[in-house]
Order: sequence, then structure tokens, then C-alpha cells
Amino acid sequence: MFVDLQGPWNWFWGRLPLLLQLHYNNPVIGFAFVLAVGGGLVVVAALTYFKLWGWLWREWLTTVDHKKIGVMYIIVGLVMLFRGFFDALMIRTQQAAAVGPDSPGILGATHGYLTPYHMDQVFTAHGTIMILLAVTPMLVGFMNLIMPIQIGARDMAYPFLNAVGLWMTIVAVGLVMASLFIGDFSHAGWVGLTPLTQLAHSPSVGVDYWIWVIQISSIGTTVGAVNLIATILKMRAPGMTLMRMPIFTWTTLGTNIIGLTSFPVLTIALLLLTLDRYVGTHFFTADGGGNFMMYTNLFWIWGHPEVYFVVLPAFGFLSEIVPTFSEKPLFNHNAMIVATMAIAGVSWAVWLHHFFIMGQGPVVNTFFSIATMLVGIPTGVKVFNWAFTMIKGRVRLETPMLWALGSILLLIGGGATGMMLAIPAINYVSHNSVFVVAHFHNMFLIIAFALFGAVSFWWPKVFGFHLDEKLGKIFFWLFWSGSVFVFVPMYALGFLGMTRRLDYIAHPGWWPLLLLEVFGIGLYVASIFAFLLQIVVSIRDRKKNAVVTSDAWQTSRNLEWATHCPPPFYNFAATPVVHSIDEWAWRREHGLTSLKPDHYADIHMPKNTMVPIVLAFFTGVFGFAAVWRVWWLAGFALLGVIGTLIFRMFQKDIDYIVPASEVERIETAYLEKMDDRAHASIHQTGEHGSPATQH
Repeated sequence: MFVDLQGPWNWFWGRLPLLLQLHYNNPVIGFAFVLAVGGGLVVVAALTYFKLWGWLWREWLTTVDHKKIGVMYIIVGLVMLFRGFFDALMIRTQQAAAVGPDSPGILGATHGYLTPYHMDQVFTAHGTIMILLAVTPMLVGFMNLIMPIQIGARDMAYPFLNAVGLWMTIVAVGLVMASLFIGDFSHAGWVGLTPLTQLAHSPSVGVDYWIWVIQISSIGTTVGAVNLIATILKMRAPGMTLMRMPIFTWTTLGTNIIGLTSFPVLTIALLLLTLDRYVGTHFFTADGGGNFMMYTNLFWIWGHPEVYFVVLPAFGFLSEIVPTFSEKPLFNHNAMIVATMAIAGVSWAVWLHHFFIMGQGPVVNTFFSIATMLVGIPTGVKVFNWAFTMIKGRVRLETPMLWALGSILLLIGGGATGMMLAIPAINYVSHNSVFVVAHFHNMFLIIAFALFGAVSFWWPKVFGFHLDEKLGKIFFWLFWSGSVFVFVPMYALGFLGMTRRLDYIAHPGWWPLLLLEVFGIGLYVASIFAFLLQIVVSIRDRKKNAVVTSDAWQTSRNLEWATHCPPPFYNFAATPVVHSIDEWAWRREHGLTSLKPDHYADIHMPKNTMVPIVLAFFTGVFGFAAVWRVWWLAGFALLGVIGTLIFRMFQKDIDYIVPASEVERIETAYLEKMDDRAHASIHQTGEHGSPATQH
């Protein structure tokens, strides 16, 4: 071996004999195992019973269709959102149960029910999952799903690369789920607190899991960023100039410029840490000549642009929802573009506000304090523009708009606390307190609210029917109430001096506020059931809630509503020509809403391929082997990756032509189905239009 390891290792099994020394005596892990394995068996049984394996393989697993890839990204993100939420539930309940020296302990814990080591893994997994494997895939999913249609493209610039990005994310998800049962996860926080990540302080495989999960997911995000940028710059429909692009497309562009330039920094930081752990270098070990603050700088040089990597798409969602439900154009479209790119630019100049207390001096602190406050200017421009869009508009408080308004209110609160933390004097007092935790959860709740607004807004475009409105509002109010009861007390606890990452609360006076947080978690649990019930009921009533026109909301404004609900695999029967910023609103005003083109032409499309799945298989094997240091298996998997890529390079049969006659047949079937829906709606309501589309 390159370094001395604590515990067993041999050339064939690597560190896998270490599993024999781990004790799985915690029923929490047992419950998670039963839940994960049981859920997987139910899915396998259902696919087998209904004979859907062939359909799943042909239509989804091997697809390069950007819409299906987007849906799969969102599904993966939602699954991991629930996993991350369960971690949050354990954190909150553990802290409420472990208050004061007389609090009892069970399951091997002195207080509460989680041991300190297990608690450390839980909050590390929670942060890693929520940021990189829940929020990021969901946002990338919507970029894949909506952006190409918004600019009039048939698919992404590189459909194969798009599938590779998805499957790299799935590999990372698989590794983080495997760590729950096979070994353990990092206990050094989601940021990888040095020197805790060094081998001497983390001799088990937890940090290795964390490293390879992030490295592999970063590959997916980086190749996805290349693809999205190329699609926006090179695949726009005729007339779609840069200044006519929808704001969501602009936020997608800004987001992926950040991703393409920042994720390589994280890759290098983790590579250096990997060399420290595997080879015995000393990049981040102070006693070996290294500097662990170098890691902190590298991490946050990525970490704070990453915050805007996930916030900017949320701003894009709001910029689509607010005009639609205000029945007005977005106020000052050009200013929103400038504000978007300004946020992307300033995001690179604020990373050091994460450690004002490092002692770098007043000049450096002042620079980063001012830079942090500057972010508030373009963000404020966005808030005022959304407000001015609603002023004198016909605001409809349907479910997507409720989520958008909730997100904007949270942005005001999160922005105010962010300005407080941008002041070094305040930061000195509140650093490492749960006030900071409440602030960045506030910012991520902005994204969560915008995401759920986007789900309800674009659901009818993707699936052809509306989500149940009544259950959607119940879901919103439960989620909103949960957010208030969890994070308002957390802000207060921060002011009272409670620090983060505690498994035991020494101050009994904090107990009432901790109980309020648990009550808020209970409301979150209820909101999850409301969301799942909404999905089930909506699918059950899909015929009643079917969309009868291409514009599910009747007041939508952009080009994605100029094709069917759901769109065909080629998106548009004929490549659209763009005339205005709000192209669909322009067509509606000029009576040009017919989806039947003047003539049909052949369409060039990419073929499905199994290569990304094979690539993901070898990558997953490599990641698992690298975690457990089974070097012969890692070498075999690396050769598999290289061989698969070479095979793809020599593949020639990767696309096909859809004849004009086939396009006409598909379009005719779509239009007939739309007419049938309209007639059925008239029969049900006695009026023109379905209840879901009457305003």
C-alpha cells in the first residue's frame, strides 16, 4: 500500500475485511435498509408483473431524449430529497431529545438515540445529498426539460453527453446509498473539514465515499454544463436572438458558466485530498508542511459560486411563473438579463466571507464584505421587477404562483440575514452558530419553493394533465408552515448562542425552541404525504384534468407552450421562427396559435444508446473499488471506461431520419387527441374549456 492503514487490507479484497469489524446494531440503519431494499423489491416486482422491463429499457434507460432525461434527473433529485429529509428529521429529533445532562440515552447513545459518530455522519450526508444529489439534479433536470423547447431546439447539442451526465449522477447516488449499508460515510461535514478528512483522523472509508461521490457527480455536472452552454449558443431557432431568450434560458446560461468554471476547482481540491489519503502527500497536513486553509480556500472558491449555481435557476423559474399568473410581460426584461449575469460574475468574489474569523486582516475582510453586499443589488433588481410585474396585473393565486410568492418572501428574509452576515463584526459573533445554518437553509428554501412551483407549472406541459389544485395548495401551506416552525426558532437559537453540529444540547433553556423545530418537522412530514397524495390523485384523475390546448395556463408567454402537451420526441413539427421576446404571447395576440405547420419536412434525430449505462456501470465499479482500495478491480473498471469510450468513438449508426410522412401522421394523431380532450371537456363542464384552464 501507498500509506499505512488502520485495519485489515489484502491485495484481493482490499479493505473489505473491515466490514467484519463494523457493528450494525442500530435499528435506524436497519429501518433504512428495509425501506431501501423493500422499496426496490416493490419496484422490481411491479415492473415484472406488468411486463414493463422492455418498455423501461427502450423508452427510458437508453434514451437520449432531453425531456425524458430531464424527468429522470428530477425523479432522482426527488428521491434523494426524501433521503436528505430523513437525515434532517434525525438531526432535529436527536437534538430535541438530547437536552440537558439528565436527558436519557438509548441505542448506545449517552443522550438521545444517535451516538456522536453516527450523528456526524448524518449531518455530513444531509448536506452532501441535499446540495449535490437532490437540488442540483432537480435543477439540471428542468434545464434539460424546458430550455431546449424554450429556444426552439429539437434536442441538446450533444444528446449522448447529456445521457452520460445523468448516469454519472445516478452512479454518485448509488455510492452514497451504498455507504449507508456497506461501510460508513464521512463524519467531517459536507464541506470536508480539514484536518478531519486526513487519514489519521478518519481512518475508515467514510471520507473516501464522500470524495468519490462528489468527484463522480462533478463529472456529470461539468459535462452537462458544456452541453447546456453549447445548446443555448448554437441551437436557437431562427429569430431567437440572445436578448429575446427567456429569462430561464438566461439563468441556465449563467448557471452553467459558473458550473463549468467552478467544478474543476472542486475536482482539484478533492484530488489533492485524495493524494493525501491514498499516496501520503501533505498538501493539507500542517505537520507535513501543508496548509489546511488552502483546502478551505479551494473548497469555497467552488462553494460560493455553487450557491448561485443553484439559486439562479430558481430565479429563472420565478421569472416564468410570475408573468404567467400576473397576465403581464415580465417587467424590464433586459434589466433581468443584466442582473442575472451580474450575480454570476459577483459570485466569484465572495467566497472568503465563509471564514471572516480566519484573521486575514481588515483590508481583506472589507473587500469581501463589500463584494458580498454587492450581490444584493442585482438580486434586489430581480425582486423589484417581479413586484412591478404583479402591480396592476391580474394576479391569480394558483398553486405555481403561491410557491413563487413564498419563494420571493423567503428571498427577502434570506437576503436580509445575508446582509447581516456580510458585516465582519456581526459574523465574528454569529460564526459557526445555527443562525448561519438558518440563513443558508433559508436560501435553499428559496430554491425548494421555486422548484415545487416549477413542478406544478410545467407538469401539464410534460404529462398533458394538471396536478390537483386543492391538494397542491394543502401541500404548499403545510410546507410553508413547516419552514416557519423549523427555521424561525433556529434563527432565535443562533442569537442565543447555539452552535452547529451538536449531538448534545447542554442548555436546557433551549428545549422549547427545539421542540418547535420538531413540530415543524412534523408539518414537513405531513406536506410530503400531501405531495405524494397529490401525485396519485392527479394521475387517477388525469382524464378530467387533461390539458385541452398547448397552453395549459392560457396566459403562458414563452415558446415551450407552442408545442403539444406533452411534446413529441422531436419537440416541434416545424422549426419555429421567433418574432418577439414573449413569442407565445405574441402569437396569441396575433391569432397564430395553430400548431399545424404549412408543410412537413424530414427530421434528423439521435438514436437511443446503451453506452451511457455501460459507462456508468464501469464508473460505479471503479468508485466502489477505489473506496475500498481493491486496486485490481479499480484497474479493470478503468479499462472498461476507456474501452467503452473508444467503442463509442467508432460507432457510426448513431442517428436516423424521421420521414415527413411519419411526422405528419404523429402530428395528426396529436391534434385529434387534443380535439377529443376539448370535446370531453365541453361535455363535462357544459362550457368551453376544462375547469383547470378556465380563468
